Amino acid sequence: MPSPTLPGALPARLPALLPGRAPVAVQSTLDDLGTPLRDVTFVVVDLETTGATPNSCAITEIGAVKVRGGEVLGEFQTLVNPPTSIPPFIAVLTGITDQMVAGAPRLDQALPAFFEFSRGAVLVAHNAPFDLGFLKAGCRQLDLDWPAPQSLDTARLARRVLTRDEAPNCKLSTLARLFRAEVTPCHRALADAQATVDVLHGLLARLGGLGVHSLEELQSFSAQVSEAQRRKRHLADGLPSAPGVYLFRDPQGRVLYVGKSKDLRTRVRTYFTASESRTRMAEMVGLAERVDPVVCATPLEAEVRELRLIAEHRPRYNRRSKFPEKVVWVKLTVEAFPRLSLVRTVQDDGAAYLGPFGSSRTAELAVAAAHEALPLRQCTKRVSVRRPSSACVLFELGRCGAPCLGLQGVEEYAVHAGAFARAVADDPDAVVGALSARIDALAAEERFEDAAAQRDRLVAFVRAAAKLQRITALTGVTQLVAARPTADLGWELAVVRRGRLVGSGVLARGQAPGPLVDALVATAETVLPGPGPLPAATAEEVECVLRWLELPGTRLVRLDGTWASPVAGAGRHRGWVGVAEQARTAARPFDDRRALRPAARPARAGV
Repeated sequence: MPSPTLPGALPARLPALLPGRAPVAVQSTLDDLGTPLRDVTFVVVDLETTGATPNSCAITEIGAVKVRGGEVLGEFQTLVNPPTSIPPFIAVLTGITDQMVAGAPRLDQALPAFFEFSRGAVLVAHNAPFDLGFLKAGCRQLDLDWPAPQSLDTARLARRVLTRDEAPNCKLSTLARLFRAEVTPCHRALADAQATVDVLHGLLARLGGLGVHSLEELQSFSAQVSEAQRRKRHLADGLPSAPGVYLFRDPQGRVLYVGKSKDLRTRVRTYFTASESRTRMAEMVGLAERVDPVVCATPLEAEVRELRLIAEHRPRYNRRSKFPEKVVWVKLTVEAFPRLSLVRTVQDDGAAYLGPFGSSRTAELAVAAAHEALPLRQCTKRVSVRRPSSACVLFELGRCGAPCLGLQGVEEYAVHAGAFARAVADDPDAVVGALSARIDALAAEERFEDAAAQRDRLVAFVRAAAKLQRITALTGVTQLVAARPTADLGWELAVVRRGRLVGSGVLARGQAPGPLVDALVATAETVLPGPGPLPAATAEEVECVLRWLELPGTRLVRLDGTWASPVAGAGRHRGWVGVAEQARTAARPFDDRRALRPAARPARAGV
């Protein structure tokens, strides 16, 4: 009978049996567990491109360095002649101009040559999703088979290895200084690849002290599960397999984290496995002592309850939705000569409000758009009808009618204030038309930066107005009952009052709907409407309900009131807004690379 194998024991190698000699077990070495890193060939690659979107931008330069065992085996560098011109911003950033690439090989020559250079190697890149995305897009464009090489992201690795005390961020320039790279990154492909080689070697040296010696261990390093996570697996025991919300609590009962799921038990168990790679979640699990479930009737109820519980408890490890009261509104003040003001709260004072905005900067862009289109006063002083005062420079520029000097009466000024209120509530054409004409004029004068600034202002205003009109269409409904089919041929039911979810339930297959709908309506939460566009719920909750209502298959069961958006509302400009945002991304492709950040990183020491 074979002897039992201990869990986690290494396999033994048995030498050939010799006469009179018992078999001797020899423990495997680390090299037998995978491919030693010293034998792995890495090709560190960097691309320069005309923008950030692989499907609409092109490669302008490929640089790569082949290394193995700490030794450089070869280098690859070529400019690539793109099918379109290089934007001026990119030319300034990289130093690559249309003249430089005019005689360079095209992608159908450069890409196969690079794949031949990197054949059989592990591709390494800093922010690998960016570079690999362009390489894959190039294969699709040339109808080439993607070789599907193994890959490694030094940015992801750095976030797992380094603390914030060592590096405030994981940019290539920061890591190159930390590891004293011989080459300084300069937005040229080969130089950046050479700097990434030194970063890679510095990170591998750190990982060697953590027991990472093989390629397999390196690739799974970001998915390692801490011992503290494994010890807490019992916290998922007894949780129901139902939709709802879960709350991680510390020994004092304080809420550490709030999440939602369609299957509570399955979701919570992932926090104790390799599928949870966020470092802050590992830290949270180490502090948690119990998990409290809140079973919900439907996934929609779970999503709404999550938002409410996060706002109520403000858990330490939740990053979003913790402070709904910090949104910003643009208010048209209630006075003889109204002006635009940024406020945090909405009052029942009859004022017109635009928002909510997630930041003051975006709100200021929308205000600037309104001021560009409408001659509203921008001074903060109170203007008296009877006591004229001095005028500001805006009057001299023709941007204000100077009600402070008595040159503009209340009724004449009210025309401009009313135009703003209509642009916010019904029809934004007064703002859209004026700024569109201004953008066209600036572009005709080749003042492209000024035109882009006006475009950003208009985008902020139109997006806010469209969001407000979409929200107020629902919050103006006294009561709405809707149903959505389930996978088992039943129905999810939701009762919504003034945009707030007040009741939910599930109708089983074949069950009569009338009694359940009546019961849900009778037992639903009573809503006392408050002031402003959000009388009973936060903007996030209303948006959550709207997304559910707009899903295919959702049907209205009862409707008390009118649910409609203005025909000439800001929503009809969403196509233009999308095009404008794409243009902004193409012009400033590296402003926001959050989508390329693949993993969390260790917290600052002592936190």
